[in-house]
Amino acid sequence: MRAHVLNLCPLPAIAGLMVGCASPPDAATQAPAANVVTADIQAGIEAHIREQTRLAGGTFPLAYEGLELRLKLVRVHTEYLANLGPGRHFACVDLANIDGNVYDVDFFLEGDPGSMTVTQTTVHKLNGQPYYLWELTDAGVWERRPVEGAANALMGIKEGRDAFEFRYQASLPKLTGAARLWIPLPTTDAAQTVEELEISVPGQRRVLTDAHHGNRILLLTLDPRDSEKPITLRFRVERQERRAYVDPSARPEDSLTPERLVPDSPRFQEIAADVLAGKEGDLVRARALYDHTIDRIRYQRYGAGWGQGDANYACDVGTGNCTDFHAYFIALARAAGIPARFAIGASIPSERDEGGIDGYHCWAEFFAEGKWWPVDISEADKYTALSTYYFGRHPANRIELSRGRDLVVEPGPSSGPINFLAYPVLEHGGVTTVIRPRFSFLRRSPTSAARPKPAPSNPAGS
Repeated sequence: MRAHVLNLCPLPAIAGLMVGCASPPDAATQAPAANVVTADIQAGIEAHIREQTRLAGGTFPLAYEGLELRLKLVRVHTEYLANLGPGRHFACVDLANIDGNVYDVDFFLEGDPGSMTVTQTTVHKLNGQPYYLWELTDAGVWERRPVEGAANALMGIKEGRDAFEFRYQASLPKLTGAARLWIPLPTTDAAQTVEELEISVPGQRRVLTDAHHGNRILLLTLDPRDSEKPITLRFRVERQERRAYVDPSARPEDSLTPERLVPDSPRFQEIAADVLAGKEGDLVRARALYDHTIDRIRYQRYGAGWGQGDANYACDVGTGNCTDFHAYFIALARAAGIPARFAIGASIPSERDEGGIDGYHCWAEFFAEGKWWPVDISEADKYTALSTYYFGRHPANRIELSRGRDLVVEPGPSSGPINFLAYPVLEHGGVTTVIRPRFSFLRRSPTSAARPKPAPSNPAGS
């Protein structure tokens, strides 16, 4: 049951969209998405969906639990395309039904490039909720496992420590004049140790510091000669699971300050007051807001408006991605007098050791009982069994790229403070846009010398 919600946030009209496949078969050995093999698989599945859509009169038909779904292609998860062996392939696809529900569907294909046929089609997730998980057996075979009772690693969590190489790649568009590009540089802090392995970029470079949050940001000054050139950053990262911690360098009151898309408004004060009626103690109150956010917001990466971390959008529509979940929670926490702050980076797959990453991921922290408490509400929404884990912990398999909202650097974009920084921000021809990069990783063995120390010291950007 969804919790009671004030009319200040009208209920959404449609259900939302989920994240992609968590662990496709043989994903650990798949080639990079740019490889011709995966390009052929993408072409094969898109051709299948296109042909079946034509034959069915405009929508892709799929029988599921007594329903005849009429679906439209949203996207192919290129980071999960996989070659399972000679003539055998795997693809994961998001398809939206005409009622607004979005299904994550696993397809198995056979055949050579240009002549692939689909042999099996299975619904993996509905609106972010998985029906099964993939596990690699000792025999090297991927098998389905039920979500109920699944190990945390199958649900995206690596406890203790993790070590990996993180690759951040992008390509510049065609440039017709002077341009500038801002890219986050992850930093070492109490939870992660970061070593730069490669910074291969065009143009003139300069490293800036965001004075308020402590973020390091790479600024590139570009011109038309840099058109369509590649950008590659590689980092060796060792990270430990983060729990509630002391941050003596931070002033909690600074995390009560509103931001452009996380405003201080009466609507959030009224919602917080309603949710927290009769609740005492900041931990109890924060947990009530956490549970309310899970009940109130659905995961959706479809349509217009999502992904900006807009608390009002999340409140009005009741859907969004991780940025919107956490913007809504932070707005309510601050309205209740509980300091809360935002961070963004990437979640490293726990069930495989290399391959693509499905874009950025973000999370939050709130201050109570003299400590900062990590929360990850969008992940808790996907896996109900992990709602207790994600209240007070962040797993080891992630990298923080930057912290905070409304980032101010000098020089900065002429459009004003940067909303948040995970993807490159490009200013060209008087227009500021975001370039989607390609994230990938290769898991390594931790080295004790580089291991982050579990001391209650200064996290990056606090």
